Amino acid sequence: MYPTMFVAHGTPSLALENNAYTRFLRNVGILLPKPQAIVMISSHWEHSTVQISSAPQLETMYDFFGFPEPLYDITYPAKGNLPLSLDIQQLLGAEGIDCELNERRGLDHGAWSVLRFMYPEADVPVVALSFNPRLVPEEQYRFGRALMPLREKGILILCSGGTVHNLAKLQWETVGGEGWAMAFDRWLAEHIQVWDQEALFDYERRAPYVSDAVPTHEHLLPLFISMGAADVKRKARLLHQEYQYRTLSLAAWMFQ
Repeated sequence: MYPTMFVAHGTPSLALENNAYTRFLRNVGILLPKPQAIVMISSHWEHSTVQISSAPQLETMYDFFGFPEPLYDITYPAKGNLPLSLDIQQLLGAEGIDCELNERRGLDHGAWSVLRFMYPEADVPVVALSFNPRLVPEEQYRFGRALMPLREKGILILCSGGTVHNLAKLQWETVGGEGWAMAFDRWLAEHIQVWDQEALFDYERRAPYVSDAVPTHEHLLPLFISMGAADVKRKARLLHQEYQYRTLSLAAWMFQ
């Protein structure tokens, strides 16, 4: 059964960088068997009803401004997979999760900025899904669990966001992580590794420095979707952890 992953996408400029994290993403794409397709859930596609991309060719979206011009020259010409889109619609519908096909949506930077390192040839079909950030962690987990049968078909369920994502406190010229950022990530790791759902689902009350680490929650919530899609063996592995600009966690988790 193919593993699921949660990866950080940092800032849009990550797509131009050559550093330890982007090299890690390249290595993951090389070391893992090539998936039959990718189901991509980015924290930057929010919708109250789950949207399922169904276009034959996914447009590269530039959903940011004020970044270096070379970013706007990047394209990631991923192809869609309509049969997979229809399979997802059926799986979610069977679980009572409202969803609909969306033939207009492309890939936002939270998706293509990591995919371009993992699969630079854009030779793996991609179906993007939206998520609802107003749902509680238990419901995000249930959403992921509904997708679990796809793993048996060699499909990678890839969620993109960030465990610590405080743009207001970035320190652009410094390296390493703030103490509170590392403390929050340590708390997450301790509970993820033993699959402590009770604590994780209640992270807003139990985790340290929540207001600093996740002033808004949309970048963290896809983590629970990725975990939900691995609800059988419940094995977690932290593959990479570092910090940019002191308050931006570049963490990557694999679940099996």
